[in-house]
Amino acid sequence: MRRHALAILILPATLLAASAAAADEYPPLKPLTEKPLAKLHGLPIVYSDDFETGDAHRWEPTDPEAWTVKTQGDNRVYALIKKKSDFEPPVRSPYNRSLVKNLDVASFVFDVRLQSTHPDYGHRDLCLFFGYRDDAHLYYVHLGKKTDDHANQIFIVDGKPRTKISTETTPGTDWNDEWHHVRIIRDAETGAIEVYFDNMQKPVMKAVDKTFPTGRVGVGSFDDTGQFDRVLVYGDKVEG
Repeated sequence: MRRHALAILILPATLLAASAAAADEYPPLKPLTEKPLAKLHGLPIVYSDDFETGDAHRWEPTDPEAWTVKTQGDNRVYALIKKKSDFEPPVRSPYNRSLVKNLDVASFVFDVRLQSTHPDYGHRDLCLFFGYRDDAHLYYVHLGKKTDDHANQIFIVDGKPRTKISTETTPGTDWNDEWHHVRIIRDAETGAIEVYFDNMQKPVMKAVDKTFPTGRVGVGSFDDTGQFDRVLVYGDKVEG
């Protein structure tokens, strides 16, 4: 009578623990039951996306291979999955970008839930873009872990490497693995820019600049990974 040996693979406890952690490394967004407001700061809603359709056909990434819609818990999110996209900016500025298609706004409120999925380090970041005219003419907010002249500031890219225009900021954006709420308010007439992080009553950054009175909006990172959901834009839509 032949006996068959039974091979048993025993994984080290540390490896099992790492695998379990990786499976649920980033907590899902808590359910948002409230419907988007029809107006915010006197501006009508002109765009909303929660990615529950399972695709991102209304978005234009600079590197399509860097972005995907994935399921997280009971929710779908727009995920940036490459640390550095296959996109070379014309001048020094963020590598990872995805813009809303067919939307150009003047004054606006740009409201986004976002989650950093990169291991912690000094320049851990996510970015939001606005006033986007082309790849070398735009504004962006860099939400970086620690502030310096190239991190955790509001920047302009005007045909040359990004330049800080913030007049106020904080010592840094306190990234963890949780979801956060960011809002940008832009007044095209005065040039005022305010950025809010979780606390929607007090801005964490301010700037004033009138270089680009209108433009597109988008999400991304300088060179990290992250996830985005519940994207809302209220604003003065520019036609044509």
